[in-house]
Amino acid sequence: METLSYLAPLFQLDVMWTIALGTLGGLIIGALPGLTATMGVALLIPLTFGMTPVMGLNMLIGIYIGGIYGGCVSSILLRTPGTPASAATVLDGYPMAQRGEAGKALGMATIASTIGGLVSAVVLATLAPQLAGVALQFGAPEYFALALFGLTIIASLSGDILKGAISGILGILISTVGADPISGVMRYTFGVQGFASGFAFTPALIGLFALSEVFTQIERIGLREPAITLVKNRWPSRADMHESRGALVRGSIIGTIIGIIPGTGSGTASWIAYNEARRTSKTPEKFGTGHMPGIAATESANNAVCAAALIPLLALGIPGDVVTAVLMGGLMIQGLAPGPLLFQTNPEIVVGIFGGTFMATIFMFIFGMALIPVFSRILKVPRRLLTMSIVIFCFIGAFSINLNPVDLYTMVGFGVLGWGMQKFGFSQAALCIALILGPMMEANFRRGMLQAGDDLIAMLSGPITLLFLALTALSLCWPMIAARRAARRTQTN
Repeated sequence: METLSYLAPLFQLDVMWTIALGTLGGLIIGALPGLTATMGVALLIPLTFGMTPVMGLNMLIGIYIGGIYGGCVSSILLRTPGTPASAATVLDGYPMAQRGEAGKALGMATIASTIGGLVSAVVLATLAPQLAGVALQFGAPEYFALALFGLTIIASLSGDILKGAISGILGILISTVGADPISGVMRYTFGVQGFASGFAFTPALIGLFALSEVFTQIERIGLREPAITLVKNRWPSRADMHESRGALVRGSIIGTIIGIIPGTGSGTASWIAYNEARRTSKTPEKFGTGHMPGIAATESANNAVCAAALIPLLALGIPGDVVTAVLMGGLMIQGLAPGPLLFQTNPEIVVGIFGGTFMATIFMFIFGMALIPVFSRILKVPRRLLTMSIVIFCFIGAFSINLNPVDLYTMVGFGVLGWGMQKFGFSQAALCIALILGPMMEANFRRGMLQAGDDLIAMLSGPITLLFLALTALSLCWPMIAARRAARRTQTN
């Protein structure tokens, strides 16, 4: 009964209205390329100063949840990831939009995001203190093994394994630009101060996926293409849901687990979930061509991270990702110290956050499904105008993050690189994964070796590290195992 009394403030009209506005605002921010959930939360933290803790914190959580989901809108419609978390959604979402199935693609993304969000919210509410303790077991060797496992996705994402490997190696090389993570020595900057911290990731992402598509569209500007009909149906069919059920479950579980591990994030979760959906599918060749399970896997995973990332923040005082690091500032503005004592001293705040997470996820579903017809009308805009609009959004989004002109050069450079890769059949997704996981792998390998006294076997001997290394070996061998099975089936038939 006491717990139910803690939930009562959530159902006050002003609190519900604030959570709804935060979620809608986050959705709009996430849908605009370059404007991330992190930026939205950071900008609006000062507004929470005069609010009650439950109202202010849940408004920020609404922005977080809406922002991560909103990235799928521009990913599906414009091949422009609204946030890094939605980069994997491009692979199957954009081909569906090109086929005139934008409504169904957005509908599946909304449903998957809701399912992933609700699953991780249940875990947050029931297992927060217990599961957060597992995160303390992760040191540098465990993070290195996790990143190595993530990099094996590259082998299965590209139809041509050699080109996929080249793309991944190129991404790892690019990720080494900037200051050495241990010694601080500058590498490959050629004296340009703007590259001291490496290539800014979001401008690189915008260039790699969005600007490269603009160059491709300019090539086709004189060609007459069939008009894309506006799809009225926003609900995936029963067959689509049946086909995607495994991807939804796996994506929700993977996103929840990744979210609990501090320092990973939605981008890593979505790529791992996409790879697992493709690896376990009976029709892996359909992935990347506009396949519903691909959208289901990525969107359920990236939204599952949201609530799960709150677990280490609330229970241990350790942010689960970049956005929760900013949310920690919101807690401190309210005079609250995240950590185990928060559950004892302010249980009403903790329960209010649990309930607010559920409420923001439901609002995300309502707004997402209601606005699909509005979003899908983007496809009715003439191609020339749409291409110019994308260019403008690309430049605004890339510059607005750090207000650094070097980020514009980064975006254009990666745009040309992405266009060339697309033209010659190299995997942009593999490059993107390497850019995300390369720095994580390098920094933690170096730290782990220092801690182990340069003894590689000692560094890799931990049980969690060995588990991830075993998964890495399985992931690398699985394509060969699957090929042998397919050959045997062919001979049997």
